[in-house]
Amino acid sequence: MAAAASLSAAGISQQVLTDSGAISGVSANGLSVYKGVPFAAAPVGDLRWRPPMPVAPWTGTRKADAFAPACMQVGVSMPGEAPPEVSEDCLYLNIWTPASGPHDRLPVIVWIYGGGYINGSASMPLYWGDELAHKGVIVVTIAYRLGPLGFLALPELTQESPHHSSGNYGLMDQIAALEWVHKNIAAFGGDPDCVTVAGQSSGSISVSILMASPLGKGSFQRAIGESGGLFEPLQLGPQFLLANAERDGGKYAVSVGAPSLKELRRLPASQLTGNAGGIVHAVIEPYVLPASPYETFASGQQNDVPLLIGSNADEARAMVDVSHETAATFSSDLEHRVGQLPPALIAAYPHTTDEEAQQAQLGLERDLRFGWDMWAWARLQAGTGKRAVFYYSFRQKPPFPAGSFYAGWGASHFAELWYVFDHLDQAPWKWSAGDRKLAGEISNYWVNFAKTGDPNGAGLPMWPAFINTESKVQYLADPVTVGGVANIHGLTAFDSVYSTVRGKPFAAR
Repeated sequence: MAAAASLSAAGISQQVLTDSGAISGVSANGLSVYKGVPFAAAPVGDLRWRPPMPVAPWTGTRKADAFAPACMQVGVSMPGEAPPEVSEDCLYLNIWTPASGPHDRLPVIVWIYGGGYINGSASMPLYWGDELAHKGVIVVTIAYRLGPLGFLALPELTQESPHHSSGNYGLMDQIAALEWVHKNIAAFGGDPDCVTVAGQSSGSISVSILMASPLGKGSFQRAIGESGGLFEPLQLGPQFLLANAERDGGKYAVSVGAPSLKELRRLPASQLTGNAGGIVHAVIEPYVLPASPYETFASGQQNDVPLLIGSNADEARAMVDVSHETAATFSSDLEHRVGQLPPALIAAYPHTTDEEAQQAQLGLERDLRFGWDMWAWARLQAGTGKRAVFYYSFRQKPPFPAGSFYAGWGASHFAELWYVFDHLDQAPWKWSAGDRKLAGEISNYWVNFAKTGDPNGAGLPMWPAFINTESKVQYLADPVTVGGVANIHGLTAFDSVYSTVRGKPFAAR
């Protein structure tokens, strides 16, 4: 195990010995911060579309005082975010630690960014771990390959793999980062046996996959998922199956003018990200994800750890514009956007007037994209797991200013992040005393959970565990209250349809 060379006084460069060599960070406000720490070799050249390889050792002390470029991507993961510098050489992580030395053995939160597996950055200021670290945890933000560079499946890739699989390279990066943390975090004052993996949106989908993956076993002891899971029936998404993903990958290769793997590896990375061609999702394959998360959880084979999950009341406001929605065009607009849905499902969202149609669209998209998956995840873990589930509904409306990207969005997708990281001051908005109180409560819940597997603690409203016979949900708003599963009518309609598609009722043991 790596050992600390020194953890010096504030204001002096910090040195730590990792398993690849010594690094130096910076001290700020009582924390030691390490930026751009490599956890795997650059996935370039012949290493493109291969599992992450170990970092080559170095001599001397490597400076870790600047963020590394983000992985190749186009666009940004959140409105208003500055586009990050990008590179194919991107497998780095960042660490915020309040530890005074390697013997502190503090809990660790490993954060996986969202962005639909298309974009996202481990260095985005909203995700900085400074405020959480001041509450007594180490925060690590990790990068992973995105889009076709992270999720391409091809017959040629499957054939060259000793595991007879392809795709999921981005997920392998996440697993490699967790393995790096397990090997090295003690040198930074962390406890390698008290690691919480956490993420939002596609980062949360990743958490659901890591709980289902045999490769994730033992690399984390708690899990947090915010607005994202992979539990809907795969019959509704056959592209997730390896054979179909390989066919899609072949079409993508032809579309970029490189019909062979050799030619694909020669292309500049920038030519592979402009048109993702749908190569932006996990693959059911023998190595990383041999079965769907639903099947894994339903059979009790998941990595059974305490779980804190939930979604937001107005998720879809960040996803769809309903200003022109009408009752007359509701069904056709919906089919154009997401495909044909069963009539019983559409009927669960009344749309006889234009105003109803707008609300129905927001409600259906919220539950389709996020609500049902989180409800299923909670019920599955509560049913087959032995570790507790804590389920939330985020309902606070941030003071998004008029004229901004977020105007009128309310408790939209990603709105909870300012509160989770206690970073209200990163946005120059008119935060209320209630917002600040809630940010303190939510960030303390998250930190307590990382420390003990239970979000409850002194001075916080009691958060009951979720069990299938009671279904108590923590409503995160000012004030914090306890309620039932939100939007249960629509979720039940989804559940009925999905159970029919799956061919058997939902398993809630």
